Amino acid sequence: MSQIEMLLKEMDQEAKTTRNMLGRVPNDQYDWRPHEKSMTVRALATHIAELPSWVTLALTTDELDFATTPYQPVPINDTAQLLDYFERMLADGKAHLEQATDDQLEGRWVLREGEQIYSDTSKGEMIRISFSQIVHHRAQLGVYLRLLNIPIPGSYGPSADEPGF
Repeated sequence: MSQIEMLLKEMDQEAKTTRNMLGRVPNDQYDWRPHEKSMTVRALATHIAELPSWVTLALTTDELDFATTPYQPVPINDTAQLLDYFERMLADGKAHLEQATDDQLEGRWVLREGEQIYSDTSKGEMIRISFSQIVHHRAQLGVYLRLLNIPIPGSYGPSADEPGF
């Protein structure tokens, strides 16, 4: 199996779990946050939904510099919009990955803010990092949902709320 095939398989597997988690976000809680330093549900869920687009970003650019390209999240106001946005970002990232080559994954990709380098990796590593970011932030969202008393779907097996996974 090629690297591209492995990444596509992982992307599909993680998309199922992400879709289930994003689908649990209640429409009346988008402005809620568990702590003043925490993101709102809206900001967190939107970031999770956009992360598949980082596959496209890694494959079509050599860097992202927040100093010249400030972060501008898409305004999301309900779960239907959230899921639609996720599906569009997933389809775009997957389409670019399907057209990529293993050699293309070896190119350098940098995440920075001006002179401050956050990450300097290969394009393939950045794609893996974006998948890890989805899992990381999805876990954060799980904590948010638990605090809001929303049942948590299973991820890699059953959850306390869905033991018959």
